[in-house]
Amino acid sequence: MICCKNNSGSVLIKKIIHSPKAPVAAGPYSQAVLLHNTLYVSGQIPLNPLKGELVTGAFQNQVQQVMRNLQHVLNEAGMDFTDVLRTTVYLTKIKHYNIFNDVYSTYFTDHYPARSLVEVAALPGKAAVMIDLIASKEN
Repeated sequence: MICCKNNSGSVLIKKIIHSPKAPVAAGPYSQAVLLHNTLYVSGQIPLNPLKGELVTGAFQNQVQQVMRNLQHVLNEAGMDFTDVLRTTVYLTKIKHYNIFNDVYSTYFTDHYPARSLVEVAALPGKAAVMIDLIASKEN
């Protein structure tokens, strides 16, 4: 836990979140950072944390792995998908849009978060999908 004061003198409590069930951060960043009641989750790719390998094959399996990784990080912070406010989705092929939505919609039912979805040229590890999110929960 990191405590510091902002310019107005208020104490900010920032907690680094790490789930052993999600992939280890592959660079100088954290899986997630919790500031007060808001959780900022770094982009997750379809990396199987047990094998340390990228899930390949059917695109829906890759999306499932990303969502499981996000779920583990959310759970580590005492949250779940109902607490998600916003997601950003990165696809290397926009043609996967409908397949992505089919899987994504099984995690979000009537509490859809705000979302941006963009096609990108490449993602880390040659992944086909990456998602980051912001969540918040009342005490």
